[in-house]
Amino acid sequence: MKAIRYFAILALAILLPAFSAQAQKTTRPATPKVVTSSTIGSPSDLKAGADKVSIQIKNVTKFIYALGGIASGIEAVDKDTKANKAAKDANSVNKQEVMQAIRNLRAGLAALEVEFRTKPALKKFLPQIQGITDLSAQTEELANAGRFSESGRPLLLAVEKLSDTLAAM
Repeated sequence: MKAIRYFAILALAILLPAFSAQAQKTTRPATPKVVTSSTIGSPSDLKAGADKVSIQIKNVTKFIYALGGIASGIEAVDKDTKANKAAKDANSVNKQEVMQAIRNLRAGLAALEVEFRTKPALKKFLPQIQGITDLSAQTEELANAGRFSESGRPLLLAVEKLSDTLAAM
């Protein structure tokens, strides 16, 4: 039974970087734009912003889904006083990978929030999206404290903010 649990944790740890790498990808190649007075606030800027919000919603929800199983596995090994050294070492690697995935997710959310602060066409939606970087920082702090199961809660609030932003756009 323990072998199955350790195998599941190891499998999830291997799959987790795939989700974090996805966080920085976009579905469309970026096309260079010449900024003129007629393109400031154009519908294409709004469409690009909405696409990026949509990508982050997908990334965060996939991460929250994966985090649920991984967090319970990590915390189970931490509580297991009879766990062998190999299991504890694998658990330590899993923790480091989760932390890196959280940092990657945070970077994507921070970049999105900065874009909404700096692009004129997106500034009017800043009140809806503002604070997602802080929420991802709370997730990182909870995970650093070893509270992996609780670390997904701030991300749920971030998904709400992203959804509200997308609806407003």
